[in-house]
Order: sequence, then structure tokens, then C-alpha cells
Amino acid sequence: MSKIVLISGASSGFGALTAHALADAGHTVYAGMRDVAGRNAAAPAEAKQYSTEHGVDLRTVDLDVSSDESARQAVRTVVAEQGRLDVLIHNAGHMVTGPAEAFTPEQLADLYDTNVLGTQRLNRAALPQLREQQDGLLLWVGSSSSRGGTPPYLAPYFAAKAAMDALATSYALEVSRFGIESTIIVPGSFTHGTNHFAHSGKPADDDIVAVYETRYAGLMEQVSHKLRELEPAWADVAEVAEAIVTVVDTEKGRRPFRVHIDPSDDGAAVVNAVADRVRTEFLRRVELDDLLHPTTA
Repeated sequence: MSKIVLISGASSGFGALTAHALADAGHTVYAGMRDVAGRNAAAPAEAKQYSTEHGVDLRTVDLDVSSDESARQAVRTVVAEQGRLDVLIHNAGHMVTGPAEAFTPEQLADLYDTNVLGTQRLNRAALPQLREQQDGLLLWVGSSSSRGGTPPYLAPYFAAKAAMDALATSYALEVSRFGIESTIIVPGSFTHGTNHFAHSGKPADDDIVAVYETRYAGLMEQVSHKLRELEPAWADVAEVAEAIVTVVDTEKGRRPFRVHIDPSDDGAAVVNAVADRVRTEFLRRVELDDLLHPTTA
């Protein structure tokens, strides 16, 4: 059955690939992105052209996850045009690289605003509709960095992704009795096919960066080089989009809670398997294991 999908951060990377893949699979997709009347003004025309050429329903909607009103308006637009919202995909995110101490508190707050608070704004905008429907899917695009191998100079990004993962894990339990299902997609470190590393933010405190360079000269370049070496030649970032399509197309109640796509195998799948098993066992002990699956009519 065709679903109505809203995805944040869909102007490039995982978001753009996923928007196209879901539309190709027969779903009506609203690709959310900032400033469609300005910086991303070409996006609506490109989406319309893609829809026409491929015979799919791909649309764009102005969505800035740092704005409560933008999140509310994006959801209102989807519901006004379609009468419902079936899938909300939390994909918007931003990466930074550099020594943790060199980032100002304001920089960390800004990073958390995009990667964590943005999901809260979208949830508060969309969940009233999903609760009314007694149906829906929250799909979170996380990162293997939350529990896998964690090289240095990526601490603020790792911390933000870990916070988002914790939020997603708790939300899954709190919305399941409203018939809403949750899945966390866990991509590994793809060094090709996305702009994460190329567009990553840098620390504001150059003096602190200079101090770290006396002991860690060239460390970020070394990390980037080693991550590229670890990534198999066959790794394809499009697999993330394909995994999301598979989850969306899976029957309600049978969707996996977590899906890993990590060709470099940084260990997150092993650690998450243990953590999720412990979570399940604890919920059974406190007789709340019904929260592990969405209530179905």
C-alpha cells in the first residue's frame, strides 16, 4: 500500500537518495528541506521533473527543523493535501570535526539543535496526527557512532547522534499504544556518496586547535584516511535508502526495531544487539513488554 512520507534533510545525501527510492517504490514523498524559495529554489523544479520523468509522486516542502513553526507548517501542508501522514523520517543532521575542547558551548548547542531538538520539533508537529490515526511509523536515521567504533575528533557529532538514539529508543515505547511503530536505521561511516565529511563544521577556537596540533598534528586527516581504507570497495550509500524502503514496505508489527547498514563493520551491530536484548528483557521483567510492538486495531 502506498504511504504518505515526510522526510527531513532531503536536499542531499541519505535524504535525497531516500526520497527518490521511496518515490520509485510507489510512495508519495514530501522531501523536506530548508529555504526552497531561496538557496534551494531549484529543488521543487527538480522534484517535479523527476516525478514526470519517472512517473512517481515526489514533492518538496519547506522544512527547517530548527523552527517550530516550519515543522508545524510542513506537517500541515502534507495533511492538508493528503488527509494523512503515514511515515515521518528523521534524517536532518550535521557533522563537525575537530578537537572537542575547541568547540564553543554555542557550537555544541547549535549542533544539538539540528540533530536532536529538530526531531522533537517534528515529533510534536506530527504526532497529534499519527495519534489521531492510531497508525504511523517514526523512522530515525541514526549512526553506528552511537555504540560502535568512535575515533577521536568527532565527539560533538557522536554525542548528538547518541542523544538522538536515546530519544528514539524511549519514544518507541511511549507511542506504541497509539499504534505508532518505530525503527532506527543505523548507517556506518560512508566516506563516499554523501557530503558529511566535505561539509563538516569546524571548531571556533583556533587557539585551542593549535595547541592540539602540537600533539595530534594531522589527526583528522589520518582518521579520514583510515575510514576510507576500512570501507569496502563494494560499499554503496544507496543501500541506506534501500533499507529504509524495505522497512516502510514491511507489514506493521513486523518491522525491525533497528537496522544496520555498515559495510566497514565498526562493531555497533554487536553492541546494539546486546543493548536491545537487555532492554527487551527488562521490559518483560516489569511487565511492559507490550510496548515493544505497536497496538493494532
